[in-house]
Amino acid sequence: MLSHSDSPLYQSGFGNEFSSEALVGALPVGQNSPQRHSHGLYTELLSGTAFTVPRTEARRTWLYRIKPSANHPRYERAARQITGAVLGPVTPNRLRWNPPAIAGSATDFIDGLVTMAATSPAEQADGITVHLYTANVSMQRAFFNADGEWLVVPQQGRLRMVTELGVLEVQPQEILLLPRGMKFRVELLDAEARGYICENHGSALRLPDLGPIGSNGLANPRDFLAPVAHFEDRREPCELVQKFLGELWTTQLDHSPFDVVAWHGNNVPYKYDLRRFNTIGSISYDHPDPSIFTVLTAPSAVHGVANVDFVIFPPRWMVAQNTFRPPWFHRNIMNEFMGLIDGTYDAKAEGFSPGGSSLHNCMSAHGPDNATVEKAIAADLQPHKIDGTMAFMFETSKVLRATRHALESTDLQDDYDTCWADIKNTFTGDKA
Repeated sequence: MLSHSDSPLYQSGFGNEFSSEALVGALPVGQNSPQRHSHGLYTELLSGTAFTVPRTEARRTWLYRIKPSANHPRYERAARQITGAVLGPVTPNRLRWNPPAIAGSATDFIDGLVTMAATSPAEQADGITVHLYTANVSMQRAFFNADGEWLVVPQQGRLRMVTELGVLEVQPQEILLLPRGMKFRVELLDAEARGYICENHGSALRLPDLGPIGSNGLANPRDFLAPVAHFEDRREPCELVQKFLGELWTTQLDHSPFDVVAWHGNNVPYKYDLRRFNTIGSISYDHPDPSIFTVLTAPSAVHGVANVDFVIFPPRWMVAQNTFRPPWFHRNIMNEFMGLIDGTYDAKAEGFSPGGSSLHNCMSAHGPDNATVEKAIAADLQPHKIDGTMAFMFETSKVLRATRHALESTDLQDDYDTCWADIKNTFTGDKA
């Protein structure tokens, strides 16, 4: 159900769009909106950007569907809302959470959403919002998000994502991008699922420029996969839920919203296997900046500054000479929400488990814990491979405020600061 292309991320010029049809002749040739469609389908345009943005920024997809999306009754505010909608009090402190437990009662993907942090209140929809999800049953309803695109990072359990444009199956160590407004249904392929979501309210995520690296490296465009057309012609009730300015609203359709028979465009869902990332690093001494691990970026209005970068720390060889190999101690102007998909993170000896997360905001001093520091200083430096791990970071130029729920959660570690408490004074004074 997947198609390869040069890239799912729009580049200027022709030849960088996707197109797919589930029935022969369903995709019009040479015209976007024919008066009468050969299969009696309705034409609909899903725009992800303003019409007049530069061609290199434009995101849109033409849909040819059995019923138009406009065919729905009034939305009503849902009785059950997303947990963690209210931002908590301001705090400059470093924060870390244990992995969330998966509920024992039946919980689908929507009911299992928990908002952890955001750069703005939900009704302002600016910057990014970070959610966690847990689920133990498949969705029997459909959902779309009007507030931003979603970058889904599974940590446990495989997902079958039924979207308007087709089906994508995604597993831990893969990621999935859902454009703003794209309807989808999450079906579980395992008994339970858990993971992270970065909701991007800014410009669309895309591959970073490579600069002096050249034309190859990091995430290769050919490894991104988009779905092929797949439709449901079901004339039966279906609940459709949307997220609008942070609130959930619901309506009842008399048909399946996954009725797109053909489509073409560049505003599409896609998946990527993080294990295919071509890691770049030092082969002499010192570290390059962690930006070298950027998979996707969403630029801000300031050149060179991201609304959000999605950065990973995958298996890789460490060979730098006379170098403290874990991440150095640092303070910076960016704001980092970090998660662990698998294994251990090389800057933390304990306390950071798969499914857990941490938040280090602007100018928050952080780095490897005491046990990692002592081990790294005493190490006999030989080439070695960091293996069996996959950590990631949502890094944004805007301060991330934890939600009230996240600050009051029993998963919040109240002893996080102690991992640096025993760092020794090794200063030798005037001794060379």
